[in-house]
Amino acid sequence: MKYLLTSLLALTLFISCSKDDQKDYTAENEKEITDYIAKNKLTAQRTESGLYYVIDVPGTGTQPTAKSNVTVAYRGTFTNGTVFDQSNSDGISFNLYEVIPGWTEGIPFFKTGGSGILLVPSRLAYGNGGREKIPGGAVLIFDVKLIKVNN
Repeated sequence: MKYLLTSLLALTLFISCSKDDQKDYTAENEKEITDYIAKNKLTAQRTESGLYYVIDVPGTGTQPTAKSNVTVAYRGTFTNGTVFDQSNSDGISFNLYEVIPGWTEGIPFFKTGGSGILLVPSRLAYGNGGREKIPGGAVLIFDVKLIKVNN
């Protein structure tokens, strides 16, 4: 009997976690992003994937591709303004194909020296599972500056 109850409890937890992991945040994320854009009076463009971006300074140098290695200075926040990560002003270098899909798609909108904002729905970030300080289903806002296209 004890084994049966333990098995049922484990199955119930698995099913409830599985359902939560499968939640579709698309509509919720879209509303959160459009509310953020309106509240902050931003002029943003939306891509077919649901990524929004704002180009404050387009830049004048090289424009990266999704396969480029770039150096970017950034600050990542949630829509409530809480900072979850940031680089120093020298930025960090990485391959665009090795980061979240929102960055792989969004950084190529800028040229070297360009800056702006990426508004990333969860499906283009860490999805339903989240990561460390980032809960599942979270919209991420990145203030970015493309310092250099390394290749």
